[in-house]
Order: sequence, then structure tokens, then C-alpha cells
Amino acid sequence: MKFGFVATLFTTALGISTAAQAASDTALDEVRAQIKQLKEGYEAQIKALEQRLQGLEAAASKPTPIASRVEPVAPASGRAAGEGAFNPAISVVLNGAYGNFSKDPDHYALSGFVPANNGLSPGTRGLSLRESELAIAANIDPDFRGKLLLSFDEANAVGVEEAYFETIGLGKGLSLKGGRFFSALGYQNEIHSHAWDFVDAPLVYRAFLSGENYADDGLQLKWLAPTDSLLEFGAEIGRGKDRPGSNRNKNGGGSGTLFAHLGGDIGDSQSYRLGLSTLRTSPRDATVNDIDPAGTNVTNAFTGKTTIVGADFVYKYAPDGNATRSSFKLQGEYFHRRESGALTYDFAGIDGLAASNIASSYGTSQAGWYLQGVYQFMPQWRVGLRFDKLDRGTVNIGTANLGNFQRTEYNPSRVSLMFDYNPSEFTRFRLQFGQDKSRQNVTDNQIVLQYIFSLGAHGAHKF
Repeated sequence: MKFGFVATLFTTALGISTAAQAASDTALDEVRAQIKQLKEGYEAQIKALEQRLQGLEAAASKPTPIASRVEPVAPASGRAAGEGAFNPAISVVLNGAYGNFSKDPDHYALSGFVPANNGLSPGTRGLSLRESELAIAANIDPDFRGKLLLSFDEANAVGVEEAYFETIGLGKGLSLKGGRFFSALGYQNEIHSHAWDFVDAPLVYRAFLSGENYADDGLQLKWLAPTDSLLEFGAEIGRGKDRPGSNRNKNGGGSGTLFAHLGGDIGDSQSYRLGLSTLRTSPRDATVNDIDPAGTNVTNAFTGKTTIVGADFVYKYAPDGNATRSSFKLQGEYFHRRESGALTYDFAGIDGLAASNIASSYGTSQAGWYLQGVYQFMPQWRVGLRFDKLDRGTVNIGTANLGNFQRTEYNPSRVSLMFDYNPSEFTRFRLQFGQDKSRQNVTDNQIVLQYIFSLGAHGAHKF
């Protein structure tokens, strides 16, 4: 009896345990099935998304046929389709001056340098228009930006000062510019004349470059290092069409430029930039206007190689970084030029006569520099002082032309003092006094009163 009861109890317990185990296995199977189902579902969705992404990437890499592009719908006002999207920044700079020169600017020359006068003038006596400009700039699409800048001089001539495209966000710190643009040679060369701190360019720009900004048709590639401070390297290849180059009829490049910049902030109030650059070109029959020892205007020509090496710096101070009340800017540049080749005297003929075409060897090693400081002593008012100096260095002229070029041991110099008043960021009035000793035994006292007005949307200038 007792054994039967125990057997029954054991059998019952065993049945309960078996049933519980079976229920647990069923639940586990259900959970496993749900996990498997979810996993398969996610994998299918991920696969579908990956296929969609590949399709979109493939479509984006192919240019959209013009015919299949969807044109924007004309607005209800009836304006032309796309007109609202084309909205470039347009600006105009009006620039004029009154000049008083104790010596005739038409007889201006740089003693000891060839060319002594390349059509460069310190200014115009009396009232005149200086270089005014019209600028148009805009982003072309998410990858490119474009700019056109036309200049108008006092002789009513219109010129393309700059016309270029540049990349936006090329990545890896790289940027590419193409077209006509101001070279990154030196510091001031990239700054438009209306944004200079003095009325005119430094003497070394007149002696070694085209007088104001050196521009060329070509390509520029820059790389900005991913560092806290400014560290930039760049290279340019150009046509070399303007002095010191020549507009040669040849394939390939006619000039090359390399540059490097280092800069940054010193605390909250100070900043700086240091630069090194070099330009090399090989002009051929590059004509230059000159004045011979007899005082006759003559056109000569140079064929050979020209190398210019420069160093520049700029330092700025503004209390707590706020330049609205007071600020100080110190700027300087040094250039060394080496030329070697042949110089032809009277390449084009004098006063309609047949050209003499007297060629001989020619080589130079010359330098020039300037240092200037501008102090904003109260809001809207600034005062500046600049000193220019050229070093004649060594000049070797072949015997055939010894009597056709001025040979002096003179080193031109100039001192300039300026005051300017800026009632707004769009208006500037400037008074500049200069004592120019570019010509040996001649002192030209210069007074220039200048106005500059800026209209429209004008982009910020470089540091």
C-alpha cells in the first residue's frame, strides 16, 4: 500500500516535470524563431538600402543630359525661369584724385634701372580718375566659384583685371584657381589698388613688375595644412604675358611661381603672416619703354631669363581683437631680381625711323624693399608712413650698348606720409605727401588727395 502511494507520487512528479520542460522548449523555439525572423528582416532591409545607395552614387557620377534637366518653374510674377537663382554679387569702386607734382610726371624715371621708365608714372597733375573697377562674383554650383573684375583707367581703356574660377571644398586642404588672377608673389600683389594703404605701389613693384599688381593667365594650386596656425603652400603656372615676362607664341607655360605662408595669432590682440615666394620667367623680345642717355624715349627689348625671389611679412595689432577704435599694421617686402640674356637697344625705331636693333649681352643682380606702418589713432582716422629703397646692385651691359643705357651708381628712394578719413566702410578720403628721389639729383615733392567709394556687395579683402 505504502509502495503504491510512493510510485503514484513519483509518476505524477515526473509527468509535471516533463510537461514543464516541454513548455520551456516551446518558448525557446518561439524566441529563436522571432530572432531569426528579425535578423532576416534587417538583413533584407540593409541589402535593399545598399543597393539603393549604389544606384544613387552611380547616377550622381554621370552628367545629367541638358535635355532631361528639370527647369525651375517660373514664379507667378512672370519673371524668367532661373532669374531668381542667378544673383551674383556686383560691386563698383570709384577712384579719383587730385595730384600736385613738383616735377613733370611724364619725365619720370628710375635711375640705375632698366627700364628707367616703362610707362610708369607716379600720377597725373590736376584732377583725374584713377583706376575704377566693376566686379561680379558668385558661387557657380556647390563645387565652383567665379569672379570677373574689369578695370577702367583715366584714358577710358577697359581691361580684364581678373577673371577666374576657383574650387569650393575640394577637400584635403586643396584649392584650385584658374583663369586670370593676381599672383601670390609677395604680399601686396594680391590686394587690389583701392584697398592699398597708400595711393601708389611701392617702388620695387615699379622696378621689377608691371608697376601695380602682377597678374597672369594660368592655374594656381594651394594646400592649407590642417594645423592650428596658418601653414600654406602653393604653385602657379602661367602664360607669363606681362612684365617681367612676355606674351610668347608657344605651347606650355611661360612663367612659374612658388609660395609659402606661415601665420597665426599671438593672444587676442596680435596676428601675423610671413611669406616666401619666387617667380621665374623666360621673356623673349619683351619690349620696354625707356629713356636713353640723350633723354630720348626709346623702345628696347630683353630676351633671357628673369628670377625674382621675395620675402614679406605683415603684423597687425588691435586691442582685444577689436579694430573699430584703434589698430596698428606693420608691413614690409623685400625682392631680389636676377636677369641674364640679351638686351636690344631701339627695338621699334625712334620717331618713325628704322630701328637700330643693337643687341648685346645683359645681366643684373638688383634688389628693392619697403617698410610701412599704419596707425588708426581713433575711429575713422588713420596715419601712415612708408619708406622705399632700391639697390642698383650690379649691372653688366655688353660693349655694343655701353653708350645706349644710363649707368649710374644711384639707389632710388622715397618717403611717403598719408592721412585718411573713413566715414564708413564704403568711403575713404586720403591725403598723401611724398618726397620721391627716384631720379638722380632730382627731388619730386608730391601731394595727392584721393577719394574711394565702394558701391554694392564687395567681398572682404585678404589678411
